[in-house]
Amino acid sequence: MHRNLLGLDLQELTALASEAGQPSYRGRQLFQAMYADRLNLIDQISTLPKDFRSWIQAQNFGLQLPEIEKKFVSADGTVRYLMRMLDGNTVETVWMPEGDDGEAGDGSEAEEPGKEPGASDWRRATICVSSQVGCAVNCQFCLTALLGITRNLSAGEIVGQVIAVLSDQQVSPPEERVNLVFMGMGEPFLNYDNFIKSVRLLVEGVGIPQLRMTVSTAGIVPRIHDLAAETIRPKLAISLTAANDELRTRLMPINRKWKLEQLMAAAREFPLRNREKVTFEYVLLNGVNDSSQDACELAELVRGIRAKVNLIALNPGPGIDFGTPADEAVRNFRAILLDAGVPAFIRKPRGRDIYAACGQLKRTTEMTA
Repeated sequence: MHRNLLGLDLQELTALASEAGQPSYRGRQLFQAMYADRLNLIDQISTLPKDFRSWIQAQNFGLQLPEIEKKFVSADGTVRYLMRMLDGNTVETVWMPEGDDGEAGDGSEAEEPGKEPGASDWRRATICVSSQVGCAVNCQFCLTALLGITRNLSAGEIVGQVIAVLSDQQVSPPEERVNLVFMGMGEPFLNYDNFIKSVRLLVEGVGIPQLRMTVSTAGIVPRIHDLAAETIRPKLAISLTAANDELRTRLMPINRKWKLEQLMAAAREFPLRNREKVTFEYVLLNGVNDSSQDACELAELVRGIRAKVNLIALNPGPGIDFGTPADEAVRNFRAILLDAGVPAFIRKPRGRDIYAACGQLKRTTEMTA
């Protein structure tokens, strides 16, 4: 069985070159070929001498991307990819042209004057990346939770999703603007080491700036502190969905372990760069957490934090026992936040018709009528 080079960093590749009796700069050439040039065959790496390429192959190393097993294309231009890993497990990755608000790179979306809905603009898109096969967090309003957890993805499998999508879309950062959101299947902070290694590889190798990345967590408080100490890190988004412990525990069982007091303390302490904000994500559920009182409670909860709120009207799916609120309720909720001085945005659903929207990723292989 091949050992995958994808996921190895510059230090590891340099050590590999040294083991093969090659000068250290061969590690840099290999790093460049794998991540920046996105080559996926050892024999394609013409910068390496033939004897080194032969040695790599003799050691049973390969360059293996996740396989794009299926693609589903939405009416709005969103593409949902079903990605198969080497062991046969599958995850989903989503490509969203014009998939953000033009500033945050966190998947929040707003109308842009002069653009047709779903218009393609390859210089501005967002890739939603998975970090686990399934998810262990069990948020009650999310289809992915119904899968349970199978395993963590390796750093190579996380990076591989991005490279596979970039290659399929024929897009090359940093010349063309691509944002990444670690908001796909899984809780990134329950796979922290592989997640943060993939971030470094995507920044240093693939060429996607860290300020074009956002990671979303359901509230793994110790890992928020860990992220704060990283020299290379994405922006932080926290999924709230309720502004009191009783309701949040019912909707997001992770709240039993780290309650809102601890979570909000971590958010207040999180070091922010110039113009950066913490994003709070709030999924609106009809008649559950979408009242005027809920909005006031949320405004009070985030008071004093340099933050913004992304409001997400529930994206429905089979097995989810909640309803999508009316547009008027969503607008009213936002108005209350704005009146309280809280920047708030309504997330436009992207790819809802192909089960690619937030909370809908479930390795769906057929479309439900």
